[in-house]
Amino acid sequence: MNASRNSIREIWGERTPYYDQWPERVDQYITEEPDKWVQSACVLCSNGCGIDIGVKDNRIVGVRGRAVDRINHGRLGPKGLHGWKANHSNDRLTVPLIKENGSFRKATWQEAMDLIVTRSKELIARHTSGSLAFYNSGQLFLEEYYTLSVITKAGLGTNHVDGNTRLCTSTSAWALKLSFGADGQPASYRDIDLTDALLLVGHNMAFTQTVLWSRVLDRMKGPRPPKLIVVDPRRTATAEMADVHLMPRVGTNVPLLNGLLHQLIEWDAVDHDYLEKHTVGFDALKSTVSQWTPELVEKVTGVPASLLLKAASIIASTPSLVSTALQGVFQAWQATGAAVQINNLHLIRGLLGKEGSGVFQMNGQPTAQNTRECGANGELPAFFNWHNEKHVRQLADIWNVDPSIIPHWGPPTPIMEIMRYAELGSVKMLWIAGTNPAVSLPGLSRIRHILKKNDLFVVVQDAFMTETAQLADVVLPTALWGEKTGCFTNADRTVHISHKAIDPPGEAKSDLDIFIDYARRMDLRDKDGQPLVKWSSPEEAFEGWKRCSKGRPCDYSGLSYEKLSQGSGIQWPCNEQYPDGKERLYTDGYFNTDYELCEGYTHDLTTGGAVPPEKYKENNPAGRAIILPCEYDPPLGFTDESYPLLLTTGRVVYHFHTRTKTGRVKELNDAAPDVFIQISQEDANEHNIQEGDLVRLESRFGSVQGPARIGGIAPGLVFVPFHYGYWDGEDAKTAANELTKPSWDPVSKQPHFKYNAVNLVRLDTKLSELASKTKDTLRSAVKSAVQTTKETLKL
Repeated sequence: MNASRNSIREIWGERTPYYDQWPERVDQYITEEPDKWVQSACVLCSNGCGIDIGVKDNRIVGVRGRAVDRINHGRLGPKGLHGWKANHSNDRLTVPLIKENGSFRKATWQEAMDLIVTRSKELIARHTSGSLAFYNSGQLFLEEYYTLSVITKAGLGTNHVDGNTRLCTSTSAWALKLSFGADGQPASYRDIDLTDALLLVGHNMAFTQTVLWSRVLDRMKGPRPPKLIVVDPRRTATAEMADVHLMPRVGTNVPLLNGLLHQLIEWDAVDHDYLEKHTVGFDALKSTVSQWTPELVEKVTGVPASLLLKAASIIASTPSLVSTALQGVFQAWQATGAAVQINNLHLIRGLLGKEGSGVFQMNGQPTAQNTRECGANGELPAFFNWHNEKHVRQLADIWNVDPSIIPHWGPPTPIMEIMRYAELGSVKMLWIAGTNPAVSLPGLSRIRHILKKNDLFVVVQDAFMTETAQLADVVLPTALWGEKTGCFTNADRTVHISHKAIDPPGEAKSDLDIFIDYARRMDLRDKDGQPLVKWSSPEEAFEGWKRCSKGRPCDYSGLSYEKLSQGSGIQWPCNEQYPDGKERLYTDGYFNTDYELCEGYTHDLTTGGAVPPEKYKENNPAGRAIILPCEYDPPLGFTDESYPLLLTTGRVVYHFHTRTKTGRVKELNDAAPDVFIQISQEDANEHNIQEGDLVRLESRFGSVQGPARIGGIAPGLVFVPFHYGYWDGEDAKTAANELTKPSWDPVSKQPHFKYNAVNLVRLDTKLSELASKTKDTLRSAVKSAVQTTKETLKL
C-alpha cells in the first residue's frame, strides 16, 4: 500500500502556506502499482478535484491528485482517496432485475426494457405523458442529464422531471437567478486565495469540501490571512477557526442577515456609485432592514449584539469579500430569502466581479450544476426561460420539434409534488436514476408507503441494491464513475472530463446508454421523422449540448473532449470571446437580468408568488442586478411542551449522501459507521444523559435512535447526520428523515431539513457493540485534526 497520508486522521493534510500561488501537493493512495493512469475528477463532493485513476488488470487500484488542475493542485480528501473502492464492492448490481410476486428475478436487458417501454406507451395512451415522472441525481454526467432532458421535454413532453438537487441546491439556483438573472456562480475558487475576508453562512466547509477548506487553512498559514466569519448554530470544525462565530437560533437566518445589512447601511459602508449604475431595488432594502438594530437581532436570533457588530465591522471595512452558503441556508426556514440577502451584502458593497470578491451559493453535489444547466431539474436547459415564448421557440429549433410539446404551460414539478401526485394516483410511473429517495426525502414513512403502491410502476437505475431499489418493480444495473466517460461541472463553473478507466461489472451499462436505448425503443422522433436523440456516444452528446448552450450564459461552445483532456478543468463560459474560460462573471457590472435574456422572473421571497412576465418586462432591470429585500416571517410549527427541542440535520466528513458508495468503503465506514445524536451539555444534564447513552428522538412524523454525543451545539438544538438509511423495526430507525417534515421553501421548493420540533428520550438500554465502537471515532479524529491545525497556525 502506498499512501501520502492517513487521511482518516489527517483529514486536511499538511499545511502548504499560500504566498503568491497555491503550492502543489500530490495526494495519493494506491494498493498496488498501476499499469496506467486515467484522467478524471472526484465525484464525492461539489469541489470537483482533478484526479487520476490508477488501473491494473481492468481494476482500479488507486488514485492520485492531479497537480496541474486549477481546483485542487493535487490535493485530495478522505472520500476522494478511498471512495473508489466502492466500484469493486462485492454487492454490485450486474444484471437487470424484475419483481414478480414480491421477489426479484434476474432478467435480460431485452426483457427489462421491453417491460418499461410497454408500460410507458400504455400509460401515455391512457393517461397522457403526465402520468410519467423522472427523478434523477446530482451525480450523473452532463451528457446523461442533457439526453434525459431531451427525452422528457422534446420526446415525451412531461413536466414531471426533477433531480435530487432539489434537496440540496435548488435554493442556490433560485438565489442566483433572482439576483443576477441566471444561474451560475459569479466567483472563482481562486478568489479564496486573494480575498481579505470570508463569510461562511450555514456552510461547514471543513466537512463538506475538505480540499477547499485546505485552501482556506493554507491562506491562514500565509502572510496575509483572511478574516473568517462563520454562521452556524453548532461549534463545527469550521467554526473553531473563525474570528467571529455567530450562532443564530434555528429559523432566524433572515433577521441575522437583515441585521448585517442594516449595520452596513447605518455606517454608510455602501458603494453608492455601483448601486446607481448596476442595481435596482436598494431603497426597498433600506426600508426593510431599517428596524433590524443589533438589539432586535439579539432578541430574535440569540446572537449577541456585540458579535453582530464585530462581524458587520469586518464586512464593512474589508477591501474584498468571498461569501458562501450551503445547507444551513438552503434547507432552512426562508431559504431563498436568506440566500438572496447574502447576494445583497455583496451588491451594496460593490464586491462582485473583482479579484478576491464574489458569492458562492454553493453546490452540495459534484454535478448539481449540470443537473440545473441541462434541465434535468425540470427547468429548460441552457438557462432558457420557460415563461418566455421566444426561448421556447429557440429551444424547439435546436431540437427540431414543435414548440407545443416542450412543457412550458406551468412551472416544473418538484419531487415532493411528484410524490404527492403518485400518492393520489395521477403519476403512475416513476423512474429514479442514481438517487435514494427512500432515505433522502423528508417524511420517510409516507415516502416508503408511496413507493410500495401497487398502482405505481417504479424503475430504479443504480449500481447497488439501495433502500429505494428494494421497493422497485424494475432495477437496472449501472456503471459507476471510472466505468464510463463524461463531463461534469463543479461549484465554480469548472468543467472536468472523466475518462472511462475500467469496464463495469457484468451487464451493467452507463446511464447514457440506458437513456439512449429507451429513446430508441420509444421511437422518439423530431419533426422530420429522424431520431430525436441523434447521438450514440458521450462525445456526440457533448457536442449536442454545446449547440444548445451556445450564446447562452452557460456557453460551452469553446470546449471539446480534446481540450478538456489536456490537464486541468476549464471554466464556463468558454467560447470565441473566452477561449480559455472566464474566471469571474459580471466583471463589467452587466447582469443577465434583461427581460429577453433572463432565466426567470422575480418572485416574492415570503409567499413564493411569481411576478407576471408583463410586469417584469414593464420594470425591465435591463442588465442591472436586482436587490430583493425579505421581511422576516417567524416559522410555524416549532417547539411545544411535547416537542421542546429543535432538530437540524447534516453531514459527517467521511460520508457522502446516503452512503450508497462511502458506506461500502471499509476505511470510511469504520470512521463513521453509525448514526449519532448530538445534544448540548445543558440538555444532557436535564435528561440525565451521559456520553454514549442510547437515546431516542421523537417528532410528529417518526422516531430515530442512536448513541448520544454531547457538546459542541447550542442548548435546545439537536443534530443528527442524514447519511444513515437502514431501519430495524419501528423503534430502532436510524434515518434522520424519519423525523423531518414534508414542508418546503415557497420559492425554491427545497425541503426544510434544518428545522423541526423533537422530543428527547433516554433509553435504559446501553449501547450496542457497534455503537460503543464508534461513539468517539469521528469526534477524536476531527478534534485531533483541528487541534493540530490550530497549533500549526498558532491561532
